[in-house]
Amino acid sequence: MSNAPLMPKATAVWLVDNTALSFDQIAAFCKLHPLEVKAIADGEAAQGIKGMDPIMTGQLTREEIEKAQNEPRYRLKLAPPKVTVPEPKRRGPRYTPVSKRQDRPNAILWLVRNHPELKDQQIVRLVGTTKPTIEAIRNRTHWNSGQLTPMDPVTLGICKQLDLDLEVKKSAADAPAQQEYQQDPTLLSPEESLAPAADPFGNFKPTQKPAEDEEAIPDAASVFANFQPSSKDEDDEE
Repeated sequence: MSNAPLMPKATAVWLVDNTALSFDQIAAFCKLHPLEVKAIADGEAAQGIKGMDPIMTGQLTREEIEKAQNEPRYRLKLAPPKVTVPEPKRRGPRYTPVSKRQDRPNAILWLVRNHPELKDQQIVRLVGTTKPTIEAIRNRTHWNSGQLTPMDPVTLGICKQLDLDLEVKKSAADAPAQQEYQQDPTLLSPEESLAPAADPFGNFKPTQKPAEDEEAIPDAASVFANFQPSSKDEDDEE
C-alpha cells in the first residue's frame, strides 16, 4: 500500500479549506513540498482542482485529523483499507509498446540462445510474441533471420529482470534433479577408469592334473642305481 493518499493535490486542497492543519502536516501527508501547500492556500497553485474529502474515501478519520490539529508536530497516518483488493493477474502475452515491437525478434533470439531451457510459453509471457514466431526464429526460417542480432530483452526494456529470473528458476525446478549420464559405449565410465587394475588373466587359473596322472620325477639315487652292475655280471667277469 502506498503511503501517499489518492489524488494528493485534491486532498491537500480539501485539508487547506476544511481543517486547521499546518502546511507541514498537510505536506507530509500528501507528499508535497510545504511551499506548494502554501501556494495552494494563497490560491497561486492547484487552481480549478476540486478538493477531495479523505474522510469520505476512507483515507483519514476525524479522530486522526483532530489529534493532528491539537498536536502540531504530529503527522497524519493513512487509515487501513477496509477492503483488500487483490492485484489482478495478467493473462495472455505481455503487452509490448509499439516502439519496441521491432526489437522482439532480437530478444527472442537472445532467449533461445542463452536460455534454451525456457519453454515457448515462457518466452511468450516474457516477450509478448507467438509460438510460430519463436519456432521460426529457432529454426532460422524467419523472414528476417539474416538481420537478427541477439539482444537482452531486459536491456531493451521488453521485460523485467525479476520476471526473467523467475521464468528461469521455474525451468530449473521442472528439469530433472539429476540428468542421466550419457557416454560413448566404447569408453569407460569414470568409476571404471578409477577402479583398481584387474587381474590381466581374468583370475584364470590353469587346471591342475590329478596326482595319479603326474609323472614322478626320479631322484639321483634311483638313477645311479640303474647303472650298478648286478651279481651275475660280476661272476661272468671272474
